[in-house]
Amino acid sequence: MDLKVILNYLSDLEKNNEREWYHANKTEYKNADMEFKGLLQELILGIGNFDESILHNSPESLTFKLVRDTRFSHDKSPYNPAFRAHIGPKGKLPVPVGYYIMIKPGDRSFLGGGLFADMFKDATKMVRDYISSHPSEFNKIISAADFTDFFKVQGTALKNVPSGYDKEQPMAEFIKNKSWYLEYPIKDAQMYNAENFVTEALNIFKRMKPFNDYLNNALAEFTMPER
Repeated sequence: MDLKVILNYLSDLEKNNEREWYHANKTEYKNADMEFKGLLQELILGIGNFDESILHNSPESLTFKLVRDTRFSHDKSPYNPAFRAHIGPKGKLPVPVGYYIMIKPGDRSFLGGGLFADMFKDATKMVRDYISSHPSEFNKIISAADFTDFFKVQGTALKNVPSGYDKEQPMAEFIKNKSWYLEYPIKDAQMYNAENFVTEALNIFKRMKPFNDYLNNALAEFTMPER
């Protein structure tokens, strides 16, 4: 497995972000895509050692397209020069939450966990209600050294605690959130040795698991809207 193939291809795509170049370099894309799916297979097997709920996944079902939706964007570049995947109990669906990876050259890669999507009002309410009724459990997870040494809870948030929730409760700041996620930054050089990178990624994902488990308990009754 050679992750430099991925970084090199994405760097070239970013410099030549046009359909003509993309179609003229399909072989390079296929090579990079093959390396990425090989990485995902290694991650699935490794994560499966501490989270069996994701073992049924195949790499092909977890990836997101390079093609961008430019209809409502000022940036009309046709491609997003990043390889992305979500390794969750239901594949790449955002709920239940799982383990996210984005490879983007220029030291912009990261490993992620938690709920990134903030467009599902039911999911937001479920997590807020769960944090409100299980504050000590949430605080225990996010204050543990295994967590604070590596992560900080991120997410879009309201300015004030929404109505219906106690503004004085210990976890009030997190009740403001509409999403709750973690990001662990990765530098390009960390991927030069693929074997070491897989070991590092698995270590980070394992540390995310208690946070993911908490959110998935909160979202146990959530159903993805039908398209």
